[in-house]
Amino acid sequence: MKVTIEVECTPLEARAFMGLPDVTSLNDHMVAEMKSRIDTNLNMLQPEELLKSWMSFGGQAQESFMKLMQAAANGGQGSR
Repeated sequence: MKVTIEVECTPLEARAFMGLPDVTSLNDHMVAEMKSRIDTNLNMLQPEELLKSWMSFGGQAQESFMKLMQAAANGGQGSR
């Protein structure tokens, strides 16, 4: 025997019926926080700002970047 029940309700109504908490405010807060962090760090995606941060560390950042690129070129096997 096969029984099919179709219920039409909103996600909020389904959560309430199943006894699950309403996480709408938590979700809104997390989305707002992520937007804020993206906006704050957006300048790092600009090439001028990226170069400024690399140059502020001097040769150390360039050397680290070169090691990273060499490791990637070696397929992540590390230096030999």
